[in-house]
Amino acid sequence: MNLVRSIKSYLTLFILCLLAPGYLQAEDLITPNPRLPKTTPWDLKVLSKAPQFEWIDEKSPIKSLFYQGLDYRGKPTKVFAYYGFPDLPKTPGAKRPRFASVVLIHGGGGTAFREWVELWVNNGYAAIAMDLAGSRPIDGKNPHDRKNRIRLMEGGPNQSHVEKFEAIKSDKSEHWCYHAPANAILAHSLIRSFPEVDQDRSAVTGISWGGYLTCIVAGLDNRFDAAVPVYGCGFLNNHSVFGKAINQLPPADARRWMQLYDPGQYLPAMQVPIFFVNGTNDFAYWLSAYQRSYQAVPETTYRNIRIEVNMRHSHPAGWAPKEISDFISEKLNNAAPLPLVQNPAIKDKLVTAKLAIPVPGETAALQHTPKKVKSADLIYTTDEGPNPERKWKSIPLQIEGRNISGTAPPENTTIWFINVTDETGSMASSPLMMNL
Repeated sequence: MNLVRSIKSYLTLFILCLLAPGYLQAEDLITPNPRLPKTTPWDLKVLSKAPQFEWIDEKSPIKSLFYQGLDYRGKPTKVFAYYGFPDLPKTPGAKRPRFASVVLIHGGGGTAFREWVELWVNNGYAAIAMDLAGSRPIDGKNPHDRKNRIRLMEGGPNQSHVEKFEAIKSDKSEHWCYHAPANAILAHSLIRSFPEVDQDRSAVTGISWGGYLTCIVAGLDNRFDAAVPVYGCGFLNNHSVFGKAINQLPPADARRWMQLYDPGQYLPAMQVPIFFVNGTNDFAYWLSAYQRSYQAVPETTYRNIRIEVNMRHSHPAGWAPKEISDFISEKLNNAAPLPLVQNPAIKDKLVTAKLAIPVPGETAALQHTPKKVKSADLIYTTDEGPNPERKWKSIPLQIEGRNISGTAPPENTTIWFINVTDETGSMASSPLMMNL
């Protein structure tokens, strides 16, 4: 009888554990990552749990809500977000679909953009975009105009120079750079808790400061399956528009900022496949810092890159490249991969590189046949001045199977790389080669 009673007690305890919310949440915790620096300021176990939230509008195709952020100045905060998922026709008796999800992180001067969520919903994803400046956009007005925002009474820190840089003198709870990554991860935890979302397929992409945050967030939160930082990167105290703001801080504060909040601290811990997207002449994030960021990702982690000549810097320009969706679909839906250009080199006045994807006719362990690469170009500059002022030239290259080759750039070239374009018009780049 004692044995039977013991078995019943264990079964009862097991069932209660299964029903307990904490047990269900525990299976979705961020996996501890020994590569993260010991100075990492966030409690990832806390951020793994879906925050409390309330609907503002639950009935519209693109819904709106508040969720609970980190405490700011000793008080709880609310974060505004748009959320949506595809409205598929309901078939009687059919199993409810579960969608892959995307977390969308705005840049400096930005907010939660309804149109960005709509773009991803129309592509078949669930998506969430949050405001990381303690505000919300005014319904029916242009959200790209900063005047069309409302400051929340329970909002967290703003996104001005003071909160981003000078606040480093204060406790971390005052830092925008502490709150913003945390609130992005909380948005990930929240969207993963919704019944229509597939926890096994999620991605993150961000623009400008959102790209900066993507590099940090994906380094911290290994539950993501893909990450696409646009413009933003690490190593910001050198060769970025923000170097002056960092280096003008007292030396101890500058060191603390770089230690706690530069993505260069978290990219070496990256376990998530990552696709860097930038332009040759970006005013904010220079190519030298971008290449350092790419190189900081462990070689064991899948990485790709796309550098567009004279890419504009804005939110609409940052979410426009079709390659962002291509890469996320590649990693979340096993779609045909983007080209991957490796081993760029110069020898005997020839430039060479290799395509990593199988060529037509070869066997590939993929659900879809890789797209054919139609063209390759050498992109180079001989300028040494500021990143926005450099002039770029191109030379067509030849493709034979996996091999890319052609005329090398001039000897006084400072930066060069190779761009390839596949049959659908999608572009990818080789790693950047620097002679600065």
